Amino acid sequence: MPIAPEEIRPLLAGYPASPVVATVGSHSAIDIADGAVAEGLANLVLAEAGREATYERYFRTLRSKDGTRRRGCVDEVWTYPKFADLAAPAQQERLRARGAVLVPNRAFSSYVPLDVVEGSFRVPIVGSRLLLRIEERSERENYYTLLERAGIRAPRRIPGPEAIDRLAIVKLPHAKRPLERGFFTASSPAEFRRKSEKLLEQGTISPTDLAGARIEEYALGPVFNFNFFFSPLVPRGEGLELLGVDERRESDLDGLVRLPADQQLDLPEAARIPQYTVVGHGTLTVRESILEEVFRLGERFVDAARAARPPGILGPFTLQTCLDRDGRPTVFDVAARIGGGTNVHLALGHPYGNALWRGPMSTGRRIALEIRRASAEGRLAEIVT
Repeated sequence: MPIAPEEIRPLLAGYPASPVVATVGSHSAIDIADGAVAEGLANLVLAEAGREATYERYFRTLRSKDGTRRRGCVDEVWTYPKFADLAAPAQQERLRARGAVLVPNRAFSSYVPLDVVEGSFRVPIVGSRLLLRIEERSERENYYTLLERAGIRAPRRIPGPEAIDRLAIVKLPHAKRPLERGFFTASSPAEFRRKSEKLLEQGTISPTDLAGARIEEYALGPVFNFNFFFSPLVPRGEGLELLGVDERRESDLDGLVRLPADQQLDLPEAARIPQYTVVGHGTLTVRESILEEVFRLGERFVDAARAARPPGILGPFTLQTCLDRDGRPTVFDVAARIGGGTNVHLALGHPYGNALWRGPMSTGRRIALEIRRASAEGRLAEIVT
């Protein structure tokens, strides 16, 4: 059974006036830590052994003799043999004793089993722990379900490989790296079989994941990841904010498309099937005539999420969107937590967030601002689950 809000609220009674902002050391942890620093909150990164140097050495907070921060943004690092170990009962108690509220990122929901997150992780989570599961396309109730209820256009689903009659994308996880994707495209059943056999041979995908993969029509056009924030601390009409937009850099897809067509054909056969491993992000803006529809997408999704899984969206979320030649959006992926592209905006802030807040406003800082305000107003229970 999922942890009820009534079980989390009593835990906050003993929390300090300024909670510690905690997150898993991967994905968007630097943005979260930097945002906490900007809002005067302490932060804690939960790292896996062998992957802690980024936070414990290179971005660790260094202070002058008088305590003034002179470099870095990560205040404290706890290291575990495996990420999943942070959910052990003793570690949960340690986090609560530290006054930690955890900001979930994709690393958290990938490395800590979702059954644990939902049912036994008794540490306050900023946002909705029940919405993390919608990112799993194998779930009966997922983000496609919410998009349909919200009246938001998503790519048409293709029922199986033999029904592929146009360019399609096959969505499934990477077999060896749980955070990454084993996606591939196909425009016919024969191409599906040829590419899937090659990827199975390489160990990029697994037979089980392939059997449950989602196949959908490929949405043609540039991709915009719209990074929103929804606050329950203000009147509903003021709750939705568009902070900024980013795009992905994917390997080895981006390298492949930079080559002339004849050189692509000269590559070994295995190299002609690009992988979609996200290795970085860039920042974007969008034509202002399109913004009105972008806000409508955000409002519809917030309402649908609240109706389906109360309390719905709390804090950051991202709608990954393709815009066609007429500027019409198709949403093909959703993150019901901080998006992976937010580090591109740390310290500098998102373009639209800056315009709204009249100063640098990254996603990490906006999360920390919400925590600080909620804590100061005695409303922390309204932004955590």
